[in-house]
Amino acid sequence: MAYDSSGVRFEWDEAKNVANQRKHGVSFEEACELFGEGNEYLEVFDQEHSDDEDRFVCIGPIERGIVLVVKTEPAEDSIRIVSARFATKRESSMYTDFLRGLDE
Repeated sequence: MAYDSSGVRFEWDEAKNVANQRKHGVSFEEACELFGEGNEYLEVFDQEHSDDEDRFVCIGPIERGIVLVVKTEPAEDSIRIVSARFATKRESSMYTDFLRGLDE
């Protein structure tokens, strides 16, 4: 599946999207909101899952106002979404600390 939002192209496996919605209550389409224009998000290299290709964990808000963790793999001209879920308390705190650092 491919999806364009705010000039950014996203890709994902549709079967994985359906499974992700069942498991985590978040669609990959909704996860694309994280990368919207003007949206600040924290991007961290995912060392644990980057054996075959570079993966990143992105933490930030979506329209529902919930901090979301989206695991991505950058492709040449798009972002491939691997999974999306609500952030843990620790991840939400990391995001809050990130925002405080932007204000300084």
